[in-house]
Amino acid sequence: MNNEQPLVCDLRGMPEASDVSLVCTNLRLVDGKKPTFIDRVDSWFAIPLHIIRFIEIPLSAVEASSILALPSGPLPDPGAPSVEDQEEHEAAEELLQRIRDV
Repeated sequence: MNNEQPLVCDLRGMPEASDVSLVCTNLRLVDGKKPTFIDRVDSWFAIPLHIIRFIEIPLSAVEASSILALPSGPLPDPGAPSVEDQEEHEAAEELLQRIRDV
C-alpha cells in the first residue's frame, strides 16, 4: 500500500476491472508478522484499490490456480526481436547492400 511496508495476503479472488477494493485474508508483513493495525488475524480485509501501488502474484500460485490461464510451453523471451523487427532489419540490410553495390 502507499507509504506502507509490503504486505502479503491470501486473495479471495482476482480483482476485476470494475472492483474498487481488494478482498483478502491472512494479511501479514513479508516476514510473516502481524501488522500493528490488525486486531484479529482471522479477519477479512477490504483494501481500497486506489491505495495499492501494485499486486505481485507468484508464478507458482498462478500455475496452481485456475484463475489465470497461462499459455502452455515456455514463455516468450522479452529480449527476442519480434517478427516485425526482423523484417525491418532485413529490409534495411537489403537497402544497404543495394547502396554498396552502386
